[in-house]
Amino acid sequence: MTATPIQPGFVLWLMGPTSSGKTTVSNAVVERLRNAGTTIIHFDGDEVRDFFGDNLGFNPEDRLRVVSTLIHLAKKVSLAGTNVIVSALTANPDARKLLDENLGDAVIGFIQCSIETCAARDPKGLYAMAKSGEIDTLVGYNTEYPVLENPDIVLDTENDPLDALVDQTIDYLRSSGRLLERS
Repeated sequence: MTATPIQPGFVLWLMGPTSSGKTTVSNAVVERLRNAGTTIIHFDGDEVRDFFGDNLGFNPEDRLRVVSTLIHLAKKVSLAGTNVIVSALTANPDARKLLDENLGDAVIGFIQCSIETCAARDPKGLYAMAKSGEIDTLVGYNTEYPVLENPDIVLDTENDPLDALVDQTIDYLRSSGRLLERS
């Protein structure tokens, strides 16, 4: 008997500034797809950072370590046949290059949201801490968050409702042939 090769899952990588809605959109897409019977997992940059605890700071090397870890996890899980969504800041050019070199077939989504709106949301109080000088490493506030050139999909969390963003994401995954309909 011949085994059927496992079809790799897709990887959707959502990047954008802090408090732009990466995790919120990812969680909503995962919920919708799971409810439709799709096997999918979500990896979040903050979860990886929390796992490493005090061993990771916010310097460029530590940020790259988070992205490298997420790439490794996403690649392994995808090759095992499970779909993956990653939500991570991914602001530095070296992180984006590493992503392209190691997950070049991933769908790259850019979460578009002004820094003013991100700062107004500020669920973790990071923008307030940056404004008061308590931290000086907040990308988008202390340094510019570089806009991603040529993403596969742009999700405007400032102007579009969450349901519309989920629809847009799933429609893109279907139209690009990454999300196959169940038979």
